[in-house]
Amino acid sequence: MAESDICKEENNNPEVEIVPAPAAFKSDVWKHFGFGVSKNAKGEKVVVDRQWTICKHCHSKLRYNTGNTSNMRSHLTTHHPEKFADSLTKNVLSGQKTLKEAFSTTMPHNSARAQEITRYIAEYIACDLRPFSAVDGKGFKRLVAKLDPKYQMPSRAHFSQTVFPALYRETKERVMLNLKQSECIAITTDGWTSRATHSYITITAHVLTSEWEMQSYVLQTRQLSESHTGVNIAEVLKSAVKEWGLDKIGTRIAVVTDNASNMRVAVKEAELSPHIRCFAHTLNLASQAGLKVNAVSRLLGRVRRVASFFHRSTTATAVLTTKQKLLNLPVHKLIIDVVTRWNSSLDMLERYLEQQQAVAAALLSDELRQKSREIDTLDTSDIANAEDLVKILSPIKKATIVLCDESQPTISLISPLKQMIQDSMVTENHDSNAIAQMKAAILKDLTDRYQGEDEKFMQESSALDPRFRTLQHLGSGEREDVFERLKLKASQMQQQDPDVLPRSPHPADVDDSSVSFVPPLKKHALEDLLGSSFSSNQVTGGIQAEIDSYCKEALVSLSACPLKWWKDNAGRYPILSSLAKTYLCIPATSVPSERVFSTAGDIVNAQRSLLLPCNVDLLIFLKKNLNIS
Repeated sequence: MAESDICKEENNNPEVEIVPAPAAFKSDVWKHFGFGVSKNAKGEKVVVDRQWTICKHCHSKLRYNTGNTSNMRSHLTTHHPEKFADSLTKNVLSGQKTLKEAFSTTMPHNSARAQEITRYIAEYIACDLRPFSAVDGKGFKRLVAKLDPKYQMPSRAHFSQTVFPALYRETKERVMLNLKQSECIAITTDGWTSRATHSYITITAHVLTSEWEMQSYVLQTRQLSESHTGVNIAEVLKSAVKEWGLDKIGTRIAVVTDNASNMRVAVKEAELSPHIRCFAHTLNLASQAGLKVNAVSRLLGRVRRVASFFHRSTTATAVLTTKQKLLNLPVHKLIIDVVTRWNSSLDMLERYLEQQQAVAAALLSDELRQKSREIDTLDTSDIANAEDLVKILSPIKKATIVLCDESQPTISLISPLKQMIQDSMVTENHDSNAIAQMKAAILKDLTDRYQGEDEKFMQESSALDPRFRTLQHLGSGEREDVFERLKLKASQMQQQDPDVLPRSPHPADVDDSSVSFVPPLKKHALEDLLGSSFSSNQVTGGIQAEIDSYCKEALVSLSACPLKWWKDNAGRYPILSSLAKTYLCIPATSVPSERVFSTAGDIVNAQRSLLLPCNVDLLIFLKKNLNIS
C-alpha cells in the first residue's frame, strides 16, 4: 500500500463520523471499513465521500478505487490481524467461502475435465491389470490430488458399476463394427480354470481387413459351471456367434481348438466349419508320445533326479557354481521338466548336456561324495542318446516357436511343417533302439492327424500362401489336385454369389503396377436371369488364367509376409485373393485363446480370487481390446 494512499491529516481522528458501506458490497473487509460524511456550508451532513474509506478500528483514512479492496485488506492484515482473523472464522462458520476456498473448489463430476481424468484412471486399471480397489489407495489418491487438486476421486463402486461398464460397451461397439465390416472370420476357443476353481471358456476372433492386416479380438470369457461336455460348450459357441453378430457375415466361420473330443463334438453341434485342430497342441501330443517310450522315459528320469538333487541342496548348488567357474562354463542352474510340457524336457536335457562336466565334477567332490551316492550319472551311451533326443526334438520346438511367435501364424504353415517333421522322424541305421522307438512313436501319432478333408484343406491353404505355392512337399499329382480343388471352390463361390468374387480380365492384360481391385461389372437383366446357366465356362476360364499366372510368379522368401504379398498383388488376382482371405485369416493354433490364461492369472490372482465372473470377462476384454496410444 503506497503512502500516498493514506490521508495522514485525519488518521486516528475519533471525531470522524463513519457510515457503513452499502449492502451490495459483499467483501469481508467492509465489516471493518466505512465512508466518512461530508458537510455542506450550513454544517449539514449531506454527502458521503466515496473516494476515501475509514477504518472503524483506528480511523485511518485510505484511498478507495471503486471495486478495489486491496488497500483495506493490507491494512487489516498489518494493523488488525486478530480482528480480521476473527472475521474470517465467522465467515467460515456461517458458510461463506474464503478467497483460498473460492479458488480451490472441486470440479463437478460431469464436467469434461473430470470425465476425462476418470476415463484415464479406468484405462490405467484395465491395461495394467490393477484391482478396482486401487482408487481407494492412499498413495494413489495423493498422487491424483497433486496432479489436479480440483478433481475428486469417485468411489470404487462408481468405477465398477458405472465407468467400466460404459467403457466395455464403447469398446464392444467398436469391435462389433470391425467384425461386421470383415469379409471373413475365424475363431479360437479353449477352456481354463481360475484360482477359485471356476471353469471358463474364452473365445477369440481373427479377421483380415480390406488392407490385408490381421486383427485379433478377445470376444468373451464365460464361466462354464456345467460339465465340459461337447453339448454344453456348443451352447457357449452358438451364444457367442449370435451375440457378436458373426452369423450375419455370410461366410463360413472356421474354428480352431485343441484335439480334445469334447471340442470336436462342440464344433459339430454348433454347426461351424471348418474345424481346425491346433497344430501346437498336435505337436505337443506327438512329442509326449515319443517321450513316453520306456527307454526315453528312464533316461529323462535319471536326468531329473540329478537336477532335483542340486535344486534341493544349497551346498550342492554352491559346489556346482564353483565347478562351473573353474571349467569356464556358464553359471546356469539345472532345469527340472514339467510333465505336461514336453519342451521343458528338451530344455532339461539341453541344460544337462551343457553342464555335464561341472555336474560330474561336483558329484565327485569331497563335499558331495557321501550325499550323492544314490545319484547315478549318465554313461557314454546315455549321453549319446540325450544328444540324439535334442536333435530330434529341436525342429519340433522351432516349429512351435514359429507358430506361437509369428505375428500372422496362419493355417498355411501346417502342411509344410508337418511334412518337415515327418521327414525328420524317418529311422536311420545308426539310431539306437531308444531313438528308433521314439521316432516311430512321434511319426505314428503325427501321421494319424489331419487326414482326409482336413489334410486337403491344409494343402489348399498352403497353395494360397505365396511362400509355399510350389507345394514342394507334395508330389506333382497332388499339386494338380490341390489347384483343381481351388478352381472348383472359386467357381462355386462365384455362382452362389456373383458379387463375392469380382470378374477379372486375363492376367496378361492387367498392368503389373496396378494393385487396385477390379470392380464388378453391373449385371444385365439377362445375366441376372440366366447367368448361372451360361457363364460357368467364363468364370472357370478366368480362375484358370489366374492360377496359371500365379504359379509362374517369382519365388517368395520364407521370411516374407504372405498378407503383404496379397495386398500388393490382389488387383492382379481378384478371384484368388478373395479365396485366399477365407483361408489365411485362420490361425494355425489356439494359442491366442491360451494366452488369455496368463492374463487371467494376473487378474484372478490370490488376492482377487473372489472376483465375479462378469468382472473377469470385463477386465480381460478391456485388457486385450482397448486401443490406447
